[in-house]
Amino acid sequence: MTYLLALDQGTSSSRSIIFDPAGQIKAMAQQELTQIYPQPGWVEHDPQEIWRTQLATAQEALLKAGISARQVRAIGITNQRETTVVWNRATGLPIHNAIVWQDRRAEPACIELRERGLAALIQAKTGLLVDAYFSGTKLKWLLDNVPGARQLAANGELAFGTVDSWLIWRLTGGAVHATDVSNASRTMLFNVHTNAWDPELLQALDIPANMLPSVKPSSARYGEVTPDLLGHAVTIGGVAGDQQAALFGQACFKAGMVKNTYGTGCFMLMHMGQRLQHSDNGLIATSAAQTSAQPEFASEGSVFVGGAVVQWLRDGLQAIQGSSEVQALAETVPDAGGVMLVPAFTGLGAPYWKPDARGTMTGLTRGSTLGHIARAALESIAFQSTALLQAMSRDVLAAGDAAVTELRVDGGACVNDLLMQFQADLLGIPVVRPAVTETTALGAAYLAGLSTGIYKSTDELSGLWQAEKYFLPTMEARRAQELMARWEHAVRQAAL
Repeated sequence: MTYLLALDQGTSSSRSIIFDPAGQIKAMAQQELTQIYPQPGWVEHDPQEIWRTQLATAQEALLKAGISARQVRAIGITNQRETTVVWNRATGLPIHNAIVWQDRRAEPACIELRERGLAALIQAKTGLLVDAYFSGTKLKWLLDNVPGARQLAANGELAFGTVDSWLIWRLTGGAVHATDVSNASRTMLFNVHTNAWDPELLQALDIPANMLPSVKPSSARYGEVTPDLLGHAVTIGGVAGDQQAALFGQACFKAGMVKNTYGTGCFMLMHMGQRLQHSDNGLIATSAAQTSAQPEFASEGSVFVGGAVVQWLRDGLQAIQGSSEVQALAETVPDAGGVMLVPAFTGLGAPYWKPDARGTMTGLTRGSTLGHIARAALESIAFQSTALLQAMSRDVLAAGDAAVTELRVDGGACVNDLLMQFQADLLGIPVVRPAVTETTALGAAYLAGLSTGIYKSTDELSGLWQAEKYFLPTMEARRAQELMARWEHAVRQAAL
């Protein structure tokens, strides 16, 4: 038997999953990642901890599976995307903690870019809106604020990468400095039309080109893991940012197919084929995971606080002891009792893009209970995701494309039946949960399997995808529209 090992380095944890060729999980290991909050709006990770936990889980997964690295055909890497790491090429040591995708410290640099009239140019070349979410301004902040960093960069002594690049560097003993198109497309420095770093954008952000990794297709041979790490050299055969990997793992290979990942945030992607479509409705265009040099694109909407609202119920309000208890608490009431919770703890992402919005609760009465708040918290995830799909639908219908007929779902919160049913009710289309919900890791494994000959084509992968449960809408369309109107009113209250 030949296996695939997926390294899934996420925001809250590092995980490793071993899949068999049929896409079934053989073993899994996970370690939590320390969240560092130096000041309000700032979020960091220790790159060394990212590396230690990722390597440890890979070793543990092999042990649990009872296999050796010799039985692993290839490794696929998927990662939290915009999180930014800069390290010294000679020592391999980071010059600063990683700046996490949620971090807002680069907003002043974004304001400056907008004031210089560069927003339209950046969107035309990258598909992205100017926002502190993306890596380019995080990298600029590090160069401007870490003592000596600019001089070291000018001398060619520093390397920049998103988390995938950092892991590839460490796995290959510093032999390979690379990324894939899906991660590169999240930097605000990458021209998605040419699949290359853009000199004009590098100049605009004052980024030395010598810091940047080489860019490959998502399914490609990146290099080999040094034998001392896992006991045998293994090919790194696939790399993709977590959301593009999930789109791939959900077998959304054709234009018009949509998936939504319910994780710390919520991330909805629609495959657009070979057409880059700029949104008129607050979405971004991005590179999809690519199996060749041919550019492929996706439309994306990002919700900054999805499943994290359940963590807030647990850690902030202390309303529950564990995240798994939220459904039971929410089911103590028949509905949210008019309560609307807008979890704009770090601003609002797509389709609103209001960085100054803050969390707001409306509709409270003397009869409101923790059950109502828990239900409103769960429902907020579905409301935000519905706003994304409605924005996507407006874009595709304006372009003359067919309406979306189903939503494929994955991520930790998709196991919550109450949430998934409410999501289907709001959308008015089936919500489909796959048999394997670890689609982010599965997508990375599939990409690695394609480049190393385990799979012949994406058609073969489509045949492996299976549904576990369909959630069919039961709510009247008029009621769903009323609820969405109340949600949009609550969003306006949250925008300062």
